[in-house]
Amino acid sequence: MERKKLGDMGEKYALDYLKANNYEIVKVNYRSRYGEIDIIAKENNTLVFIEVKTRTSDAFGRGMEAVDIRKQRKIRLVSLNFLNEYDEFVYNLRFDVIEIKMANGTLKELTHIINAF
Repeated sequence: MERKKLGDMGEKYALDYLKANNYEIVKVNYRSRYGEIDIIAKENNTLVFIEVKTRTSDAFGRGMEAVDIRKQRKIRLVSLNFLNEYDEFVYNLRFDVIEIKMANGTLKELTHIINAF
C-alpha cells in the first residue's frame, strides 16, 4: 500500500477514535509555512495537537519514535501559528501522538499517547 493512502487511512481511524471519545475536531491537516499538524481537537477546555503515525510493522521502530525533537519543534511552531489564528480562548494545550498499526488494510492496534511531549 502506498504511504499516502496508508497515512490517510490511519488518520481516518484516529478521527473515528477521537470522535467516539468525545473530542471535538477543530481542524484536520492544518498547514502553515512551518509544516502540518494532522489533527487539532478539543477535549473540554484543552486544545490538543495530535500527530498520527501509521505503521504496518515495527521494523523501522514505533510511530512515537518518529516524533523526534526536530518533529516536535516543527509541531510547536505550527501550533503557535494556529493559535494566532484561532478565535476561542484556550485554557490548556497538549501535544499527543496516536500510533496506528495496520495489517492488510485494516486497523490492528491504536495507541493514544497523551502528553507525548
